[in-house]
Amino acid sequence: MTDQPLHPFSPPASLIAFLPNSISIGTLVQWALYIVFAFWAIYTLVAIYHWLKYSHASWVAFPAIAAHLFISFALMAYALSGTINV
Repeated sequence: MTDQPLHPFSPPASLIAFLPNSISIGTLVQWALYIVFAFWAIYTLVAIYHWLKYSHASWVAFPAIAAHLFISFALMAYALSGTINV
């Protein structure tokens, strides 16, 4: 089927019937991602606090935390980059 154009995925018609007309699927996905990333941020802050408090001054903690934050931010930015409506 390489000669056929690609068609985007569309959710089932029964799901669309229950949504208000003013809310699009893209908006729902965007807000779901925001909720997931807010939960991730709270979880990460708690994990960093406990790691620094109970790691007994481990020298590995700071580079690992920095790498985790950088990689996670890059993944979040990539995930949300397709949801911005300009």
